[in-house]
Amino acid sequence: MTDTEKQQEQVRVDDVITKIKRTEADLTAKIAAAKSDEKRINDNFYNDVRLNVGSYESMMDTALSIRQQQQMLNERNNSWRHSTQRLDVLQRLEKTPYFARIDFKETNAKAAETIYIGLSSFTDKNDHFLIYDWRAPISSIYYDGNLGRVTYQTPDGEQAVDITLKRQFLIAAGQITTMFDTQETIGDQMLMEVLGEQADTKMKSIVTTIQREQNQIIRDTTARLLFVQGAAGSGKTSAIMQRVAYLLYRYRGNLSSSQVIMFSPNQLFNDYVGNVLPELGEQNMVQLTYYQYAARRIPNLKVEDLFTQFEKNETAVDKRINQLKGSLAFAAATKKYANSLNKGGMRFRDVKLRNEVFIDHERIAKTYYHYNSNYRLGNRLNATKEELLTYFGHRIDTEMKAKWVSEFIQNLDDEGMRKWYGNHPRNFENGDKEFRFLARRVVTSAFDSVRRGVIRNRFLNIKAQYIDFLRQVPQYLNLKQYGLSEEAWQLSVNRVLAQLRAKQLATADVTPYLYLYDLMTGKHGDRDIRYLFIDEIQDYTPYQLSFLKFSFPNARFTLLGDLNQAIFTQESSHSLLKELATMFKPEETRVVQLTQSYRSTKQITDFTKAILRNGEAVTAFNRQGDLPNIVTSVDEAKLIAALRQQLVSNEQKKRVTAIITKTLPESKALYEKLRAQGEKITLIRSENQRLAAGTIIVPSYLAKGLEFDAIIAWQVTAANYGAEDERQLLYTIASRAMHHLTIFAQGELSPLLADVPATAYQRTELA
Repeated sequence: MTDTEKQQEQVRVDDVITKIKRTEADLTAKIAAAKSDEKRINDNFYNDVRLNVGSYESMMDTALSIRQQQQMLNERNNSWRHSTQRLDVLQRLEKTPYFARIDFKETNAKAAETIYIGLSSFTDKNDHFLIYDWRAPISSIYYDGNLGRVTYQTPDGEQAVDITLKRQFLIAAGQITTMFDTQETIGDQMLMEVLGEQADTKMKSIVTTIQREQNQIIRDTTARLLFVQGAAGSGKTSAIMQRVAYLLYRYRGNLSSSQVIMFSPNQLFNDYVGNVLPELGEQNMVQLTYYQYAARRIPNLKVEDLFTQFEKNETAVDKRINQLKGSLAFAAATKKYANSLNKGGMRFRDVKLRNEVFIDHERIAKTYYHYNSNYRLGNRLNATKEELLTYFGHRIDTEMKAKWVSEFIQNLDDEGMRKWYGNHPRNFENGDKEFRFLARRVVTSAFDSVRRGVIRNRFLNIKAQYIDFLRQVPQYLNLKQYGLSEEAWQLSVNRVLAQLRAKQLATADVTPYLYLYDLMTGKHGDRDIRYLFIDEIQDYTPYQLSFLKFSFPNARFTLLGDLNQAIFTQESSHSLLKELATMFKPEETRVVQLTQSYRSTKQITDFTKAILRNGEAVTAFNRQGDLPNIVTSVDEAKLIAALRQQLVSNEQKKRVTAIITKTLPESKALYEKLRAQGEKITLIRSENQRLAAGTIIVPSYLAKGLEFDAIIAWQVTAANYGAEDERQLLYTIASRAMHHLTIFAQGELSPLLADVPATAYQRTELA
């Protein structure tokens, strides 16, 4: 490529940036005008609104006048908000207007066309496209095709073009720093440039380096279930964030970000990916963890969090019980039990008024079961509620004569009397009528809290119902098939009962508890959600996935994860695809496997891959770096000194470092020792913390989905990582590293590293 070509391209960049700046100035003026109009309308609101309530017609005029002012305000507000969003995108384009050029010729066309692809579309005053949005149909040929004939999908069907040139740019602050032509989808040179950059506390957009396989994931609009199995560092999460941006662009006007939900591994991860969609000019979707979703739905119980789930010691029997509770067989048992409640067995609470029984649970049960057998649980419940609410209406006159009502009214002071009178005039014919007026208001108010409780199903005893279900599980399932005795099962039910009495609920019980409640109450899920994304799918149970499908019946599912990284569900993660096949039709399912790992150097990827046994395929990207270093010593003080030296080395190379321990107590202990020696470091104690700049110490279960320039894995010993079911955890920790990996162990090294070839790492033994 000649210098002349580069100069010509730079002239075009300069010209486009000049036009972008001009548009920015116009938008800035438009925003100022819209804000000024909004302020003027607000300031003159009462002057411009005609307040007249003398007649029905004049009241209608007033209402219309207010509505008109409100519409004007909304228009100005929407105008400046839209302009502000567009201005934000343009300011990004000003620094990096585009990253690719494609020359192509359509069939039967006389001349070739040239387009430039960037973060967002940009046109000149004649509506001529100077930059095409990376999500536009034509842009897909940059990601999918080599030179030559290529087809791409448009809203009007498949189109074919001949590509004659693919040129890639790295542009910073308006200047072309790198530019080259390639025949590949995204050339290795471009990838090397981008992957060689340092990590940050925020995930970046990958629109400049989307690979062909990732592009297929991003642009899929047909699958009801898109399952992405991706090796650590394969860009699956990045691709999914771009997929959300693409869908919002593709269905603009018919799909909003509020109709998209992403379930992520922890809150730290949410913080990490929080900038990606705004960078692409889109609003963030709803992001939450499964724990947060459950905790919101069960506000009166303390749901087990990630820390408790990971740190607790479980016996082999506990693990088998949890595996059973996470199975589709257990989901089927829950449904069978719920269906049996149509005939009998529903547990109810007394409805109380002022701590006294107002309607006893036996009467509620009698009402519930007096409807004929055609009624389903939801219909039966609604009919019961209607009857209870009707009963309240009949009881008002009777309750007005109750002693507590007269005592309450007699004890009212002047302020209390004013409250109960409200705006009602006090021109009663006699004291009896005044008393009846006040008594009716007091009783109606008291009944209101009871009425709300009935509407919210508080007369259902869900805790007792769930325990009853667990007691009856042996009638629905053969426990011996799961390696469990009935005695062990009933002991586990007793533990659940004790937890519920303490207002707590373990992770394994959350989903069946919620599903049983939804079946009892006839819930049919949230039908507004159109797309649901689940990251780190390997840590979900089949029951959880089945429940989410039930809870969001109209949503298309995109599931992504790495079956090599199953921390909580090692036993069932590899059967997950078979389980999913029973939930979605084969013709509506698409499975994509991303085996190429881009995050780490070839040396780190080869090392982490060797930790696995019978793992999913992983292919290293050919980016060279240092061999991982294993440092061992019997002396902890020497290990800490070596760790500090490593931190100095990382800092000199401007590498962001994360020290990963197995547990939170280990993180806390190491943090205190390093702080005592003057190290500036941040301890990540919980998932609700923000990722801080500089060196951090984090427990293993909070590091999922994150990446760092350098990883220091602390105390990878036989005592800490001795069990076979911790192999995937160790792989997850090591695969967070982009450029450098150091493993420290005091005493005997973990046997899980025994299969790693000696040529794949350096070994340092401190005397």
